[in-house]
Amino acid sequence: MPPTRETTAIDDLFRLPLSEFTPARNTLATKLKKEGHSEESERVKALSKPPVSAWVANQLYWRHRKEFDRLLAAGEEFRKAQAAQLAGESAELRAPLDARREALAELTKLAAALLTQAGHTASPEMMRRIVTTLEAVATYGDDPGAPPAGRLTADVDPPGFEVLAALVPAGTHPRSAAKKHEPPRVIPFSQPKANRAGKPADAREQARRAEQERRAKRAEAQRALREAQHALTGARRAAERARADLKTAAARAKAAEKAKAALESRFEALSAAAEKARQAARHVASQAEEAAQAVDDAERAVTKAREEMQRVDAEG
Repeated sequence: MPPTRETTAIDDLFRLPLSEFTPARNTLATKLKKEGHSEESERVKALSKPPVSAWVANQLYWRHRKEFDRLLAAGEEFRKAQAAQLAGESAELRAPLDARREALAELTKLAAALLTQAGHTASPEMMRRIVTTLEAVATYGDDPGAPPAGRLTADVDPPGFEVLAALVPAGTHPRSAAKKHEPPRVIPFSQPKANRAGKPADAREQARRAEQERRAKRAEAQRALREAQHALTGARRAAERARADLKTAAARAKAAEKAKAALESRFEALSAAAEKARQAARHVASQAEEAAQAVDDAERAVTKAREEMQRVDAEG
């Protein structure tokens, strides 16, 4: 089905920087409502702003489609190999599994770069959430109920057992699926095979597969625990560094305040001394002015006395 104006506009929303998503979504919803498209407006208005991890997964889809499609193709090949095994045929799982692992590794590097460019930290927990979402999207493939790649509004968890069982078609054979041009919808999980005679599966086989599932879940839980412990250790170290930096900054601030107080005290003393010197200078200036005046007066008196003496001499 060709994309409509609405779907294109929604795709554009999920291409935007995360900070622009909400205002752009509200603007689009308002525009659709004014144009008389009330239902489309409500659908757009209901779109949630994705968390950073889901936003990164969306950006990988829009900006690095070649690498993203490589992951989806590897997931599809893995499902085909699983389908062949379920049908009782031999199939090579290592090659598609390695291809999927390589595609995930490449997308993980690109995701870390996207986080850095957007000003976010590529923490172990953040990267775990992104990788888990990518694995889940590859597992669902293009199933009708799959989360929409490029439009994720939340992190995606791998499908549980019930979902896996629903996605694996009963009685599907790879050759018959090929004739119908429909690839087998088998995902990375070993579904117990039904007894071909229609009898219940062997109890020991069921127990063995249940134990395999339990071990797989326990291994996944252990991996998550290790990553969480690693993240906790990193957080504690960062907190310790922050406390040390705070202690150093507080000591520097205290020393600066002490130096400031000393300088202020010295400034006050110097200001008082300067004022005292100014007063003394004014007093000395006054005295100098008085002395100069006295000199002038004395010089005039001397001049007058000389003139009087000369006058007396002239008369005699």
